Amino acid sequence: MLDRLAHAIERHCPGLWSQTAVPKLSLVALDELVDPIEVTYEPMICFIADGAKRTAVGERSWITPRGEMALFTLDLPVTAAFEKVPYRAAVMRIDSEVLAAVQLELELAESGPQSPAVAVAAAVTAPMSPELVDAVTRWVQLLDSPEDIGPLASRIETEILYRLLRSPLAPVLRHWSLADSTAARIRTTARWIRDHYAEPLGIDEISEVARMSPATLHRHFKAATGMSPLRFQKYLRLQEARRLLFTRDVTAAQVAQEVGYVSATQFNREYRRAYGLPPGQDAAQLRTRLAETREVPLLHDGSGAKP
Repeated sequence: MLDRLAHAIERHCPGLWSQTAVPKLSLVALDELVDPIEVTYEPMICFIADGAKRTAVGERSWITPRGEMALFTLDLPVTAAFEKVPYRAAVMRIDSEVLAAVQLELELAESGPQSPAVAVAAAVTAPMSPELVDAVTRWVQLLDSPEDIGPLASRIETEILYRLLRSPLAPVLRHWSLADSTAARIRTTARWIRDHYAEPLGIDEISEVARMSPATLHRHFKAATGMSPLRFQKYLRLQEARRLLFTRDVTAAQVAQEVGYVSATQFNREYRRAYGLPPGQDAAQLRTRLAETREVPLLHDGSGAKP
């Protein structure tokens, strides 16, 4: 069954990453190893049909192999490194309203005890059941008959969410979909930091957004992401700075100012600590590697769920 899904992905993904005509579905296909890719994930689920990928967030990292899925519940800056190729994956952007509707229908049908509260988690992995693989495969195969996308895509999406709510990911998904849960507050806070990363932020201001005390926010945010809120902001700044240096003809001082650093010296120091080289040298090395390999760009702009 995984081979069927992998072949369907391959047919409709001409490059490393491709959006599709099926709403909320993106595809990833890679035949040769490339350098690690920095990207900001939106809430999504990655279904891996072939190969393996290592994901790093702050000091945490894990490998998701063939036959497993990875759930990301926050806007999360990550480094994705492909451990095994060929790599094939289907990516579903999570629609919280659709998920909540499916969850409500399921709970009304079952009318049993609710799942106990779970810790906030930014990323969770689990094996895919045969029924889930079949549903995802049929979702991707809609691309073979575009006329079927309108009538069937939302129905298969609902089936996939139903299967997920029956999977080991169910406790996290159920907690994530609650409007005023701790997970929802952390998700809102992470997105707000992403939208304001270049501004001078303080923990008190961020706590107001989260509607938590600074201590409670720090505990839950670090449990979810492996980082404090302010370190999360710094990670976003450095990731965007690297992208700007790679894609534009700008100086390190100009980039430092654009991403919110007051001190160019501090920016250079933190950039070197993160990437091992001063900003200018790192950008030049990235361009050289790209020119030599003619591979896909190493950085993305964080505008959506990518590899």
